[in-house]
Amino acid sequence: MANVMVFDLYGVIARTQAPEKRRRLVELAGVPEESFWEAYWACRPPYDEGQDGAAYWGAVAGRLGTRFADVPALIDADLDSWSDVDESMVQVVHELADQGHRLGLLSNIIGELVPYWESRHGDLLGRFASVTFSCRIGAAKPGRRAYELCAERIGTTPQNILFLDDNLANVVGAREAGMSAELFESPEQVRALAEKVTIHR
Repeated sequence: MANVMVFDLYGVIARTQAPEKRRRLVELAGVPEESFWEAYWACRPPYDEGQDGAAYWGAVAGRLGTRFADVPALIDADLDSWSDVDESMVQVVHELADQGHRLGLLSNIIGELVPYWESRHGDLLGRFASVTFSCRIGAAKPGRRAYELCAERIGTTPQNILFLDDNLANVVGAREAGMSAELFESPEQVRALAEKVTIHR
């Protein structure tokens, strides 16, 4: 039975990009929306693993066959689009930590966002026994190494971890790495799953 719960950040504890913030990025890029998002996500893995922002947006522009007029504005708008937490899940994290659950965080996140989370949400991050950011370990989900490093940093094995993510590919990756894993649905689901997780006191 699992005795550690590990959470994804975006789509679970933090909110994904709001429609108006997505529109702002497309406006700044000045390219067709569908083409923009294809390039945005296709170029994302190296960014999640530690590439700097200017290089990332240069890769996106290259894939689109264009040049962006204001890369700093794109970087700022992108960071802003990933800046909102889900207060209901923040409450769940605090509840579980108060109950004695050992918690971990495993997130695909770009380097520029880490200082934001550390400075503005330090209390939340402090409830986790281990915080594993892809940009700092040079490995991203659903790659097996990301899950293995996460387990190592918590001080356990993948077999002792229950992992929750809103992305099915990441859930599958966690299972292939040896973790129990569930597709995130709601705070109520998390509370129910936590009842099946062993608490070591």
